[in-house]
Amino acid sequence: MRLSHRFTADSALFDDPNLVSAAGLVPVIALAERAGLGELSQQRLSVPTDKGANAGAKVCALVGGMVAGADSIDDMALLRHGAMKKLFSACYAPSTLGSFLRAFTFGHVRQLDAVASRVLTNLARLTPVVKGLDEYAVVDVDDTIIEVHGYAKQGAGFGYTRVRGLNALLATVSTDQAAPVVVAQRLRKGSVGSPRGADRLVADALATVARMRSNQASRPVLVRADSAFYGYPTIGAAVRAGAEVSVTVRLTSSIRAAIATIDEQAWTPIEYTDAIRDESTGAWISRAEVAEVPFTAFTAQARSHHVPGRLVVRRIPDLNPKKGEGQDQLFDTWRFHAFFTTTDADLLDTVAVDKVHRAHAVIENVNADLKSSALAHLPSGKFAANAAWLVLAVLAFNLTRAAATLTGHQLARATTATIRRTMVTVPARAASSARRLRLHLPTNWPWQQAWKRLFTTVCGPPLPATT
Repeated sequence: MRLSHRFTADSALFDDPNLVSAAGLVPVIALAERAGLGELSQQRLSVPTDKGANAGAKVCALVGGMVAGADSIDDMALLRHGAMKKLFSACYAPSTLGSFLRAFTFGHVRQLDAVASRVLTNLARLTPVVKGLDEYAVVDVDDTIIEVHGYAKQGAGFGYTRVRGLNALLATVSTDQAAPVVVAQRLRKGSVGSPRGADRLVADALATVARMRSNQASRPVLVRADSAFYGYPTIGAAVRAGAEVSVTVRLTSSIRAAIATIDEQAWTPIEYTDAIRDESTGAWISRAEVAEVPFTAFTAQARSHHVPGRLVVRRIPDLNPKKGEGQDQLFDTWRFHAFFTTTDADLLDTVAVDKVHRAHAVIENVNADLKSSALAHLPSGKFAANAAWLVLAVLAFNLTRAAATLTGHQLARATTATIRRTMVTVPARAASSARRLRLHLPTNWPWQQAWKRLFTTVCGPPLPATT
């Protein structure tokens, strides 16, 4: 690509009041309105004084700015350029939105949590964002550190990553047919232990999933987590809600004793790194193997806390022996990775349940996606304002994901950055004719058909309910 003309300093002018840089916000905000974002926020938020006036419009403005790429309060100024005030009402100034966030308390954040839960439930009814939820649903729980700088951030501290920040606890739901969406979220101080408050988060997440599922749901929800959440509070909350669990365990003495009881003939090769399938037998030739043994968790606690299930163990050869051990080893030594699960062995055998458990890593994609968009910063010095910012970021993430599912299968699993680049930040010129507002978009836009499909679906007749 080369320049076709010679440009001078006065060749570029910011003088057209009819242009917008994010025409894709029109169908996205229309979808948010159909999901009840503004109405629910107006009904449920009780932020006091004039700062909390028109809460529904201010929440929609914050979410819209995040969908368009804002990752700080100052970035909300993008809502006020060109013809944005022709396309949208209540395009608030960044200072107004910042004052609104700083007026939040913990109770208001919980009210916003309730709004986010109900908006996602409505999106599930309007779009295929959680397609296949009745057949099989998996809830993943994980926490991540959002780095902050300076000493003025309330709650900032050094956590397990040794980075100053605040801790975000997330729960996502995904299916075989749909990418993950966030069903519950909490912001915590940076030095908090990972499992703190996870039991309440799991209960809230499962309650939201239950509202999204129909009465014809065939299988229980599966809750997956890493070893930081292996404890009765988290697992007990999932079991009480009727869910199954699959949680990594630490190699304590009791776990090692259980592994030692596994017969050598019980180990089965699995598909793993560098594995090869035998064409004649169909079996995997692999150095990674799995086996399982019946196991009851938390036997050292009260009998009411005992949870029966299976201990599934994956072993791989230890290729990094300690230096200075002398002569070569006479037999293989193994590294063990174990997890506890309550899933039905008739539905998921040892090999299948191990593969399902390893897919827990999908939540890391959600963490990275959020941090590359609205959670690139936590913009306020006040903890409650940052907690509200996290909920708003989750609303923007879920709304973007839901809009993408209406464009077709190509963008249904795309990242937020890809969806924003192709569907949201589309330049357009607003023109009025016969009291009708029209958008003139670029010719030969590569994703024109997908954009028109989204626009027609959302801005046309009422959306049919999806099942």
